[in-house]
Amino acid sequence: MGNKAEINPEKELVTGLETVVGKKDKTVALGRKKTEALLNVEDLSLSFTQYSSGLRQTELKVISNLSIQAYKGEILAIVGSSGSGKSLLAHAILGILPSNAKLDGKIEYDGNELTQERKEEMRGKEIALIPQAITYLDPLMKVSNQVIGCIEKENEGLMRKLQREIFQRYNLKPEVERMLPHELSGGMARRVLVSTAVISSSKLVIADEPTPGLDEKTLNETLSYFKDMADKGCAVILITHDIEAALKISHKIAVFYAGTVLEVANVEDFKNNGENLRHPYTRALWSALPQNKFQAIKGHQPMQDEVVDGCIFYERCSKKKAICSQGTPQLKQINGGVVRCNNAS
Repeated sequence: MGNKAEINPEKELVTGLETVVGKKDKTVALGRKKTEALLNVEDLSLSFTQYSSGLRQTELKVISNLSIQAYKGEILAIVGSSGSGKSLLAHAILGILPSNAKLDGKIEYDGNELTQERKEEMRGKEIALIPQAITYLDPLMKVSNQVIGCIEKENEGLMRKLQREIFQRYNLKPEVERMLPHELSGGMARRVLVSTAVISSSKLVIADEPTPGLDEKTLNETLSYFKDMADKGCAVILITHDIEAALKISHKIAVFYAGTVLEVANVEDFKNNGENLRHPYTRALWSALPQNKFQAIKGHQPMQDEVVDGCIFYERCSKKKAICSQGTPQLKQINGGVVRCNNAS
């Protein structure tokens, strides 16, 4: 959590506090002026080189032909079961994949290719990760110093003031500055993690599973932080298992399955019993919620080493046809959304 920040003291004092502390008018207008995606991921594939049976080398493919876009002023929720590639996508965007990873496809940020060099340059600055676990924090460093990060000596006073403004906004009392991570409650830890993204004035914020195990009050409080970031012009990617939570604040929902996107739906598509949803898997997720039919479907998500011919949802689909077993369906736009399904119309 300690990337070195480049600070313009005069600009930061004038605009940084406005953006972070609460003067919304300018940033909201900027955030809603949507011309092109801030982040564009196109046909992304990811595999890991592994060794089995001695020196035999194999490729384990975990993401295939994945495409998403994130826009300024919007929240894109990414939902799906464990192993569907949600967190791996975040790691690919941030450039923190292990050395045995092979990445293909295109990742663009603000209209330019996001190379590994640019990822390292922007990580913790323009592109920020809000992790799920407090273990991302240094256990031996005061949390205030971790939020500020590594800065030049002449900017320390300005950044300390900014950090205190942010802590006050998130109801973190002055004594929290001097605490170590193990002294924080769960709610306090999440607010500290959010503060690390806010103080950097990030344009793209990726929140990886930030809400599991939270009571209703703390959940809504945590979600409000992300909504506030989007209202100020950030592009927010919310990675979660919790569709209900995602629907509260998101503009779009991207549904992941076995390492690819099956559908990107507008949040309004989930109204009216989800009748406007395009993919059978998305409708199955909707029907599995307790307030709906609470109805599960048979089968399981293909394992990463399984070879699937045709649609990856074929074995579990109630509307499959012969064509579905022959080749992977392409993403297509239908009724303001995107879907990977031969039968969607």
